Amino acid sequence: MTKENIHVTPHKEGGWQVIKGGSKRATKITNTQKEAIKIATQIAKNEKTDTKIHGRDGKIRAGNSYGNDPYPPKDKK
Repeated sequence: MTKENIHVTPHKEGGWQVIKGGSKRATKITNTQKEAIKIATQIAKNEKTDTKIHGRDGKIRAGNSYGNDPYPPKDKK
């Protein structure tokens, strides 16, 4: 079973929502995107999955992997 990504998207009634991919209900609704990203990051770390951060237009603008990344970065900072 694959783990679902954790998305941060604009909420239809204002603010931002944290929602698991494939879910119909938000895990958490916040006033700011910054708050939502913080919550999504913690959930993704706990579940060893990815975050997908959407802009106001709904398009994915950023994301991070906290699990088994099939394409890890080659540079070891």
